[in-house]
Amino acid sequence: MRQLESFLIPDYQFEKAAWFHHCYNVKAKRVRLFIKPYCGWCHKAERWLDDHGVDYESIDVISDESAYDEMIQLSGQELAPVVDVDGEILADFGPEELSRFWALLEKKNAGLESR
Repeated sequence: MRQLESFLIPDYQFEKAAWFHHCYNVKAKRVRLFIKPYCGWCHKAERWLDDHGVDYESIDVISDESAYDEMIQLSGQELAPVVDVDGEILADFGPEELSRFWALLEKKNAGLESR
């Protein structure tokens, strides 16, 4: 078993490995932003995601009743915006909360990727 382990895990110093840096900018697989078209906070959320190069699906909950119902089911409330990032939900937020939320997700995903 030891030979198998050394075959699968090279004897590198992980802290100094050149390939280890890729873990810090992990991209989410699916980002959905539930919005109301007249909502100023929703526009700020879209601008934040655009400014940070995040690919996302914008979902208008006013024109799509099933999307509205899904937003309520996910967030437990009727306020927008709501962002769903690979099943992690942030509801009724501003840019500062979105920035902190995104940083936590990147940190969490970096930890998963480095294993």
